[in-house]
Amino acid sequence: MKKVLVFQHVANRILGTLNPTLKGQGLRIRYVNFDRNPMERPTLDKYHGLIVLGGHMGVYEADTYTHIKVEMKLIEEALKKNIPILGICLGSQLIAHVLGSEVRKNNEKEIGWYDISLTPEGEKDALLFNFQKSEKIFQLHGDTFDIPKSSVHLASSKICNSQAFRYGDNVYGLQFHLEVDTAMINRWLDNPLNQQAIIESEGKFSAEQIRSDTSLYIDRSMDLSRKTFGQFINHFALPPRPILLGSHHSKNFKLT
Repeated sequence: MKKVLVFQHVANRILGTLNPTLKGQGLRIRYVNFDRNPMERPTLDKYHGLIVLGGHMGVYEADTYTHIKVEMKLIEEALKKNIPILGICLGSQLIAHVLGSEVRKNNEKEIGWYDISLTPEGEKDALLFNFQKSEKIFQLHGDTFDIPKSSVHLASSKICNSQAFRYGDNVYGLQFHLEVDTAMINRWLDNPLNQQAIIESEGKFSAEQIRSDTSLYIDRSMDLSRKTFGQFINHFALPPRPILLGSHHSKNFKLT
């Protein structure tokens, strides 16, 4: 039976729609909850895939959240072993940084439903095959990064250019949240950190508007989720291949 390792950073950032998709394919799931056990030191031994979820911390806060250094070492190892990797939000930022990109605060936050536009390469990509050229997808982030030079740019939004990328054949970074369902979004909107961000936006974001938009767009999002993540699982059996890393990625996560 194939097994997938999942890095979790916050209690309410879970696999969501990914969970039934993975289990439906007979995959065993092991969560590593760094919020609960920040000193945990997992290994990739006997795992066939790696999924890195979102969180409120930034890649540049690795001295405070030291598990970030552990995760980046394991992401690099997974890349070298050609283990399929899916990074969502913070997860995509971690992968991008290992591949040589700087992660930084974006000029604007994205909280709620936004138009995601596929690039020409994104329109041809196997993972995003079921996307229309533009789709409303849920977002909850304030950081961004440049698409790694060794990767393929797949999607963008007006506020955040780096919405999705692919490295090689089986490594994907998605800035947006395709794993959400209505219950997850409601929990996130009830979270004090997110409520504070909405208050500080001085009317730019509205929990009521986001809940209303969710009723309009969630069914399409969940349909895309099942098809997209189902396609990702097809990558769980590729041979090792060489890795092309960025020149500066190791500067900020030396283990101590």
